[in-house]
Amino acid sequence: MKNLSLHFYLGLLAALLSCSCASQVSNSGSVSRAGAARFAQAPADRPGLGTKWGETRTSRVDWTTFHRTDPLYPVAMAAIYYNDEAGIRAMTGVTPWRRGWPLLPPTMESLISIGLKDQSGRFLPGLIVGDRWFVIGEEGRRYSIVVRNKTNLRLEVVLSADGLDVIDGRKASLGKPGYIMAPHSQLKVEGFRQNMDAVAAFRFSPVRESYAAEKYHNTKNVGVIGVAIFNEAGTYPSTDAETGKRLNANPFPGHFATPPR
Repeated sequence: MKNLSLHFYLGLLAALLSCSCASQVSNSGSVSRAGAARFAQAPADRPGLGTKWGETRTSRVDWTTFHRTDPLYPVAMAAIYYNDEAGIRAMTGVTPWRRGWPLLPPTMESLISIGLKDQSGRFLPGLIVGDRWFVIGEEGRRYSIVVRNKTNLRLEVVLSADGLDVIDGRKASLGKPGYIMAPHSQLKVEGFRQNMDAVAAFRFSPVRESYAAEKYHNTKNVGVIGVAIFNEAGTYPSTDAETGKRLNANPFPGHFATPPR
């Protein structure tokens, strides 16, 4: 009788152990639907290109004095939009690219030319859709912003990449200082300025690797290059207001000539 009881309890214990092991195996092979939401996931990323903080490149500058005619209102502004080829096609649906200086608004065009060049010095392919200039980049490739002063005046050029000022790397603003260009000179900006002697190269990258994403966790303005032009106090370049005055000039405002006062 004692042996029978012992066998019964041993059998019951074995059955319980078997159920427990089966339960553990089952739990290790499946989880509840609610638990799936807590799994580790790859970081989300927007499609297309951004501009990353690249390698250090030599780029020396000096300080100089420049007094703007108006400290906050530039005489002209423009933007260049960039993305990879698939992104440009998705935004525009247009395929014929060309390489060269972008066509800018008339007031800007009379002052400067601005474009993006690749690491070999060629203009990146682009196209105009409506009033916007789109440029095609390629992930991993280095690029530079090239500006040409077409006037007899000194100009101040404030530049941004992905909404960040190219000099201090912070949020771009019209109140920040820019590069001063001599008359009929050309400026090549290769990256975010680190100091008076070097910059961090502009390189096309996935949006998640862009300087804006890694430094500020904000990709709202990724994909655009901005330029604002300020004229020096005491100079009078052609502006939209001046152009408007001339186009509205009346050829026959009176009847007879009178002497000047």
